[in-house]
Amino acid sequence: MLRPTVEPFPVRYLGGSTLLLEYGGLRLLTDPTFDAPAGLAALRDPALAGSERRLVRPSELGPVDAVLLSRDHPHHLDASARALLPDIAVTLTTHDAASRLGGGARGLTDFDSVELPRPAGGTLTVTAVPAVHGSGSGVHDVRSPARVTGFVLSAEDLPTVYISGDNSSLDEVKSFAEALGSVDTAIIHAGAPHGPVPSGDQCLVLDSGQAAEAARLLDARRVIPVHYEDRDTLETAFAAAALADRLDWGGTR
Repeated sequence: MLRPTVEPFPVRYLGGSTLLLEYGGLRLLTDPTFDAPAGLAALRDPALAGSERRLVRPSELGPVDAVLLSRDHPHHLDASARALLPDIAVTLTTHDAASRLGGGARGLTDFDSVELPRPAGGTLTVTAVPAVHGSGSGVHDVRSPARVTGFVLSAEDLPTVYISGDNSSLDEVKSFAEALGSVDTAIIHAGAPHGPVPSGDQCLVLDSGQAAEAARLLDARRVIPVHYEDRDTLETAFAAAALADRLDWGGTR
């Protein structure tokens, strides 16, 4: 598919699932975590304790216009990040997370959209998209307490961005791709950490091979992995899918 060349927007990877996006004149923070993982949390989720984890103080971020929070969980919103939220105008997240967070948190249902005003005029559209967490079948387990959302960012003059959230279902990616078409940038939670859910121990997000398949389904020009444990495994999977040139490590190389 031929697409016009789009200048990549700046992305800074801060470790875990945390990115700082400079998009459409706005500075957007995803799943913010700043505290050092320790004890059982680090052991249970190697992605939190691996070499990619770099500590950043909230005071070093500069102004942030909005937070995109895929789920209310300590691996996606830790104590330091919670303390930061009152200083940020809006946090877009799930309804249950918004009800707990209060303040500027706004809950979104799948395919709800919010318009964020841009400094130079116009708006940026943030749309909530479905995500399934912790079910290998790709069907949401209604008994699971995990409520997760993905996001799509768009504007007439900007590249379309997909943020998967902690999604473990390729079926959701396929349905989304069929409805929307290709995206320019895909931010994919990858690495397949496992955890207990009511139906048994399951992958909580896509594994490396599934992340590459998601990138293919989305026809993404640029793929930024987050929430991963091992970069080499991802590079091998994307090379096998002839997509290695799409990978972008968010300023880590």
